[in-house]
Amino acid sequence: MDDLITAADAAKLLHLHVKRVQHLAREGRLPATRFGRKWLFSRSKLMASRSPNPAPPDPMGALEISARNRLRGRILSVAADGVMAEVRIQIGDQEIVSIITRSSAERLQLGVGDTVYAVVKSTEVMIAKPG
Repeated sequence: MDDLITAADAAKLLHLHVKRVQHLAREGRLPATRFGRKWLFSRSKLMASRSPNPAPPDPMGALEISARNRLRGRILSVAADGVMAEVRIQIGDQEIVSIITRSSAERLQLGVGDTVYAVVKSTEVMIAKPG
């Protein structure tokens, strides 16, 4: 029983948002047990199911941000020109482009092949449908 942890603790352990951990548990993609309205996780089973190549630790620690739309992908290209940089990111079978300051790209040491998160924060999202 000492091995059981809450969804919040599992989220910290896995470096994921608690809602993502709960979603993965509902889908059966994380070893978990439902106890009433709460999810409980076995710390040892979570540790065993973790990726063999975990992300390197963040020297600043985990950052909590308000944006929920975080899309993980790999950098396809970084093109710096003047004070701006264009970063192309492959997310699944889609590509997203972000224009950021050159100094931010340099500070983050962005390079082709790096795993990054595209964080989308907007007050409005439009939907388009062909044809």
